[in-house]
Amino acid sequence: MKKIICIAALFAALIIGVQPIVHAKVPSKAYSVKKGMIHFKEPARAKGQTSMLGFAAEPIDTVRVGIIGLGMRGKGPLKRMSFIDGVKIVAICDLYQENINKGQERLAKYGMPRADEYVGEEAWKKLCQRKDINLVYIATDWNSHTPMAVYAMEQGKHVAIEVPAATSVAECWQLVDTSERTRRHCMMLENCVYDHFELTTLNMAQQGLFGEIVHVEGGYVHALDKWWNSYDRNWRLKFNQEHDGDVYATHGLGPICFALNIHRGDRMTHLVSMDTDSWIGKKLAKKSLGTEEFANGDQTSTLIRTHNGKTITLHHNVYTPQPYSREYQLTGTKGFAIKYPIQGISLEHDKMADSGVQNHEDLSSHKFLPEKAFKALMNKYRHPIQKALIEKSKKVGGHGGMDFIMDYRLIYCLRNGLPLDQDVYDAAEWSCIGDLSAASIKHNSMPVAFPDFTRGEWNKLKGHTFAK
Repeated sequence: MKKIICIAALFAALIIGVQPIVHAKVPSKAYSVKKGMIHFKEPARAKGQTSMLGFAAEPIDTVRVGIIGLGMRGKGPLKRMSFIDGVKIVAICDLYQENINKGQERLAKYGMPRADEYVGEEAWKKLCQRKDINLVYIATDWNSHTPMAVYAMEQGKHVAIEVPAATSVAECWQLVDTSERTRRHCMMLENCVYDHFELTTLNMAQQGLFGEIVHVEGGYVHALDKWWNSYDRNWRLKFNQEHDGDVYATHGLGPICFALNIHRGDRMTHLVSMDTDSWIGKKLAKKSLGTEEFANGDQTSTLIRTHNGKTITLHHNVYTPQPYSREYQLTGTKGFAIKYPIQGISLEHDKMADSGVQNHEDLSSHKFLPEKAFKALMNKYRHPIQKALIEKSKKVGGHGGMDFIMDYRLIYCLRNGLPLDQDVYDAAEWSCIGDLSAASIKHNSMPVAFPDFTRGEWNKLKGHTFAK
């Protein structure tokens, strides 16, 4: 039986001779092993298909939106978009009439006109076929994200997809190829890149306050024991029961990828992953699904290296009782920022005291900035996007306002014909972690190469920017 192992042991697992541990449903034909590293298939770009890097579509004066899925995440934009100029929700779709009715009530509450209704398993296709919709907003279960997004783009619609955008490397390539072929935006609705601390420290990093960012950390630690039954037909628990690996990496990964300029001057090259056995997961499966089998480990740990020599640590744990955390950390040559369990910043000049060399036995000498200095610094480096929207975002709400900033920026960029903050390559790179980590775990933590979804153009753009 596997034991709970610290993250450093991931490297050791690459050199010790033990038998592979079979966990995940990762089809072997999806990849091959070359010189001790797993490589997923990377299809060549089809003739006539061109990159979406920096892509800007024609401006849309009024963005007409169709929303598919009105459950836990899909009801939020019904409120948020009522506070955004130049947007109209013209159609809503769900499996159940009850959710449609609640959606209409929510639209009326916030002064929005009634939307056309689509109800049933295949109704979403009719919504996508409408000629008057510019944007399809998808907030359904994970398994339906890619099929719906691909179909919507083929119908000439821009798409915004809840996280993760895809559940396999193959689906990631479908999103990339369809977006490139149809010349339609495909944005994953990764709200955490718009959280206030992340935006401010991103600005600090881009202004050089932390020096060279050498290591970053992220994760998703959220005990879901109170929420499992809220997912329609228990789809989320079933997904975890069938899939090993870090199946929900994007909340932790997105913000740190912005800080590292992934596919904007750097790229992730390979990862190794390791997980624990399943204890809580198996109990949940037995109680709710009537099975003794559960693929997803209670804790999954992943290490990633980039082309420019940076490293990333990711964790996934939605089972054990512990405080919520996305483990956001930036480690630079001149400073450090951390969000969980407390927010703090440490800078180079604070490492030495005025009196001379610190006592190495006095561990308290390694400190964060005092609260007053911390607040002043956060205010000074508040991101321009955040400055413009912070008061309104807090009023509207949605995870402290970051959901509103996300929707606002999406609509703003579409209305003004600007590149979106997140592109289809972000969606693919952040979503493929599930498949890649599962393959690594299946092969005893063997390294897995990252597919280059930009097809060699990861260094074309220089640094992440929010279009103005």
